Amino acid sequence: MNATPPSNAAPAPQKQHRRLTKSKFFRRAVFMTMGSIFMAVGLEIFLVPNNIIDGGIVGISIILSHLLSLPLGLFLVLLNLPFLIIGYKQIGKTFAISTLYSVIVMSIGTTLLHPVKPLTIDPLLAAVFGGIILGIGVGLVIRSGGSLDGTEIVAILLNKKTPFSVGETVMFFNFFILGSAGFVFGWDHAMYSLIAYYIAFKLIDITIEGLDQSKSVWIISDQHKEIGDAVTFRLGRGVTYLSGEGAFTGDEKKVIFSVITRLEEAKLKSIVDELDPNAFLAIGNIHDVKGGRFKKKDIH
Repeated sequence: MNATPPSNAAPAPQKQHRRLTKSKFFRRAVFMTMGSIFMAVGLEIFLVPNNIIDGGIVGISIILSHLLSLPLGLFLVLLNLPFLIIGYKQIGKTFAISTLYSVIVMSIGTTLLHPVKPLTIDPLLAAVFGGIILGIGVGLVIRSGGSLDGTEIVAILLNKKTPFSVGETVMFFNFFILGSAGFVFGWDHAMYSLIAYYIAFKLIDITIEGLDQSKSVWIISDQHKEIGDAVTFRLGRGVTYLSGEGAFTGDEKKVIFSVITRLEEAKLKSIVDELDPNAFLAIGNIHDVKGGRFKKKDIH
C-alpha cells in the first residue's frame, strides 16, 4: 500500500527557466542578426554565384534553387520548418524561436543580396572567403543560442537514440549533400565546396570558443606549494589545491587546478619544468569560463 504524504508537507520546488534580462536579450538578438547576415553575405556574394554549396539544409537549398530557378530564401525557410517543429517539441522553445528568427533573417538577407554582383568569380577565392564568412556567421548564431541548419537538430535527436555522435551524424548527411554537388555543378565545384565546408567548420569552432581560448591545468607534484605560488605570483592566476590518492601506491597527493589562457601555456610549462621536472601536467581546452576568480591579477 502506498504511503500518503502528510497534508502539511512542503510542495516540491518548481524548476523554471529564468527570463533573460533586457541587456542579455538584446545582446543575443544583435549577435544572431549579425550571424545571419554574415551567412547571407557568404552565400550570395561568394558561394552561390560560383556554384559552390555548403553542407546541410543550406546545401540542399542551393541545389534546389539552382534546379528549380526559385529564390534560395524560400527553400531555406521551407526545408528548415519541419526540423524547427521537432526542435520546439524536443529541444526547447527558446532554441526553436532563436533558430526560426535566425533562419528568417538569413532568408531575407539572401533575397536582398541576390541581385548584388559577387566580389570574385575565382572559385578558389570564393570557397576560402565564403567559408570564412559562413563559419563566423554560424558560430555567432550558435554562440547566441540558435542554429541555422535543421540537420544539426536531427543530429542532436539521433544522438539520444543511436551510438553515433552529433558530429558523425552531421558528417554523414553532408557526405551525400556535398557529393551531390558533383552531379549538379560538376566535380570541380564539389571539391571547392569541400574546401568551403572545411574552412567554415574550423571558423565555427574559433568563433564559438574565441581566439583567447581558455585551458584547464592539472598538476600533480610533491612541490605543489612552490608551483602553486609561482602560478599565482608569476602568472597572476588563482589556483585550487585538490586532495588525491595514487591508485597503485595509495599515497596522498595534492593536485593543483588552475585555468589559464592559450598565451600563458608556454610560461606555465616552463614554471613546472623549473620547479619539478618530474611533475605530472595535463592541459585541456575549455570552451567557456564563468564566475570564480578567473580574472587575471597584476603580476608587476
